[in-house]
Amino acid sequence: MPVPWFLLSLALGRSPIVLSLERLVGPQDATHCSPGLSCHLWDSDILCLPGDIVPAPGPVLAPTHLQTELVLRCRKETYCDLCVRVAVHLAVHGHWEEPEDEEKFGGAADSGVEEPRNASLQAQVVLSFQAYPTARCVLLEVQVPAALVQFGQSVGSVVYDCFEAALGSEVRIWSYTQPRYKKELNLTQQLPALPWLNVSADGDNVHLVLNVSEEQHFGLSLYWNQVQGPPKPRWHKNLTGPQIITLNHTDLVPCLCIQVWPLEPDSVRTNICPFREDPRAHQNLWRAARLRLLTLQSWLLDAPCSLPAEAALCWQAPGGDPCQPLVPPLSWENVTVDVSKAEDTSRSEGRVGNQGPPFVIPPIPLFPQKVLEFPLLKVHPNLCVQVNSWEKLQLQECLWADSLGPLKDDVLLLETRGPQDNRSLCALEPSGCTSLPSKASTRAARLGEYLLQDLQSGQCLQLWDDDLGALWACPMDKYIHKRWALLWLACLLFAAALSLILLLKKDHAKAAARGRAALLLYSADDSGFERLVGALASALCQLPLRVAVDLWSRREMSAQGPVAWFHAQRRQTLQEGGVVVLLFSPGAVALCSEWLQEGVSAPGAHGPHDAFRASLSCVLPDFLQGRAPGRYVGACFDRLLHPDSVPALFRTVPVFSLPSQLPDFLGALQQPRAPRPGRLQERAEQVSRALQPALDSYFHPPGTPAPGRGLGPGAGDGT
Repeated sequence: MPVPWFLLSLALGRSPIVLSLERLVGPQDATHCSPGLSCHLWDSDILCLPGDIVPAPGPVLAPTHLQTELVLRCRKETYCDLCVRVAVHLAVHGHWEEPEDEEKFGGAADSGVEEPRNASLQAQVVLSFQAYPTARCVLLEVQVPAALVQFGQSVGSVVYDCFEAALGSEVRIWSYTQPRYKKELNLTQQLPALPWLNVSADGDNVHLVLNVSEEQHFGLSLYWNQVQGPPKPRWHKNLTGPQIITLNHTDLVPCLCIQVWPLEPDSVRTNICPFREDPRAHQNLWRAARLRLLTLQSWLLDAPCSLPAEAALCWQAPGGDPCQPLVPPLSWENVTVDVSKAEDTSRSEGRVGNQGPPFVIPPIPLFPQKVLEFPLLKVHPNLCVQVNSWEKLQLQECLWADSLGPLKDDVLLLETRGPQDNRSLCALEPSGCTSLPSKASTRAARLGEYLLQDLQSGQCLQLWDDDLGALWACPMDKYIHKRWALLWLACLLFAAALSLILLLKKDHAKAAARGRAALLLYSADDSGFERLVGALASALCQLPLRVAVDLWSRREMSAQGPVAWFHAQRRQTLQEGGVVVLLFSPGAVALCSEWLQEGVSAPGAHGPHDAFRASLSCVLPDFLQGRAPGRYVGACFDRLLHPDSVPALFRTVPVFSLPSQLPDFLGALQQPRAPRPGRLQERAEQVSRALQPALDSYFHPPGTPAPGRGLGPGAGDGT
C-alpha cells in the first residue's frame, strides 16, 4: 500500500524526522550482519512455531536484544511505505561439554576432543512480526567464526530489512532460535498515526473524533487485539465524515483497538490501541472475566484480553469466613498456576488431577485449550479458585460447589512429613493452622482427638499427597451433634419455659412481635432511586414495622395487576391499623400534578412510573374526602426534594424530610403508644446508619457507572 508523501509528512512531521528516514529502493527484503559474521535470508516466510525450550548441547547463539528503526521503502519518488528495520544482537550461550567418545561429535577419527572448541557456530534465528491485520515469520541463518566465539560475550548483530507496517499500527516483534534454547525476546512499538483520529473523554463516555472532510467516506472498525492469534472483531461500519463516535466507558478493555481507513483502493489503515493504560479499562476487564467449570476436573477462564495473574487454591469454610489460602501453610508453587506469561488468556483451561508431578507445579502460562493441573487427588466443594493480579484478589469461585453439593462443615488437616518418618498435623482455621493435638481453645483443638481417630480409621478424604506432606478433609458435623446434644435439650427446655411465660402476655407480645403495618408507595424515577427506596424499606424492617413495597412483590403484582395489588395492600394495611407512606420524588410530584390537572391517567401509558400512577387511583379519594389524616404520612429525601414542593392536597398530612427529620418520621409510624424519646432517638440513629451508604451512593455515585449499551453507534447494525 504505497502512501503519498503528503500523508507521511502529516504523520511523521516534516523536518527533520521525515528527511532523516533512510529510503530503501525495491520491494525485496534483505539482511546484513556485523563484520566477521555471515548471514543468509531464506527465500520465503516460515510458520511461526516457537516450540519448547530445550537444553543447549554446548555453546550456541541466542538473541539478547532487539532494536528497531523506521525506514522508508519507496516504489516511486513520492510514494513510499513505512517499514520497520529490526536488528537482532546475538551472544554465545552455554559451554562445551567433555565428550565421552568420538561418536558424540560425529565420529571423526582425526578430530580429537579439541576440534569442537575451534569450530564455528551456526544458528537459525526467527523473526516474528505482527501488526494487525498481517503477521509474518522470517528465518535468518547466521554463522560466527571460531575466533569470535567467547562464552557469554556478544558476537555482533544481524539486521533485517524490513517489515512493512501501516501508519498508526502497533507492531509486535519476537525473536528466537530454532531449536529454542532461551525464552524468546519481544518488543512492541507504536508507529505514528495520521492526525484524523483523536480520542477524548467526556464524563462516563469516550468520544472518537474523526476530523475528515464532509465528503470523505471511510470505514471504522473496533476489535480486540490479541497478543497471539487473530484479532477478534467487535464492530464495523462504513461512515461519512466528519464523525464523533460515542462509546460507553464500561465497554472499554485494554486490548480494545480502533482501525480507520478511507474507502479508497489501497488506502492506509490507521490503528490505535488507546486504552492499554486506562485504569477503568483494566477494571472492566476483570469484571468481564469469568471462571466456569467444564467437567468435574477442568475449569475455564473467559476474558476478552490477556490477564497477568495467578490462579491459586483456597479453602472456604461455611459461615461466611474469608477463603483460607493454601499458601502458607503450603508453599506458593504447590497450589498456584501462573498466568503472568499468558500469551492469550481469552479462553484458557485448567485441570485438577493426579497426572504428572503432584507436588511442585512450576509457573505455567495459560494458553487457549491448554490443560493445567493443580496437585490434587480428589476435589471437594470447599476448594475454591482465587485469581490474583498484582497482589490483589480479582476473582474467586468455588467451582465444585454446584456439582458436589453445598459447602461442608469439614476441617482441612495438613500433614507435614520430615526426615526419619517424623510427621506433624495441623487443622486449617481462620486464626491459622492449629497443631494437633493442642490445648488451644479453638474448635479443631477441642475435637482434635476425634479428628486424629477419624484420620487413622480412614474416614477422612485425602485431597493431596506427596513425600513432603498431605491434605485431608475430615467431617465435623457428627462431633458437633454429639457434643451439643445436651445443650440443645437444655435450650429446648428453656424455650418451653419461655413460651409459657410469653403466653401470659399473649396480646402484648403478639403486637410487639408483629409491629405496625406500613405500605410504602413511590415513583420509580430511576434504578438508583429504587435502590434508595429498597434501603429505606430494609432499614424500617429492622424496627417493629411490617413493611410492604412493590419491590419485594413484583411477581404477585404482575399476576394481579398494579391497581388490584395496591388496592388490596392499602385495604389490608388500613384494616390492621397501619399507615401508608407516600415517598415523594420529582417524578412522583410530576405524576401527582398531572393527575390533579387531567383527572385520569393517559390511557395506554407505559413506563417506569406506571406502578405509582396506578396507586394514585386508590390514594386520591382518601385525600379528596378528608380521610387521609392519621392514615397517611408523607416523606421525601433531603437534597432531592423540599417538602414545600409536594402538592398542597398531600400536605394535609405530615410530610417529613429524611434523614433530617427521622425521629419525627419514626414516631408517626409507630403504634399510637409511641416509645419513649430516648428509645425513639436510638431507632432513628439505627435507620440513619443503615440508610447512609445508599444516600452516599445515590448523591455521590462511584466511578463505575451502570453497564451501557453496545460498542459504538448502532451496535447491532454493524456489517
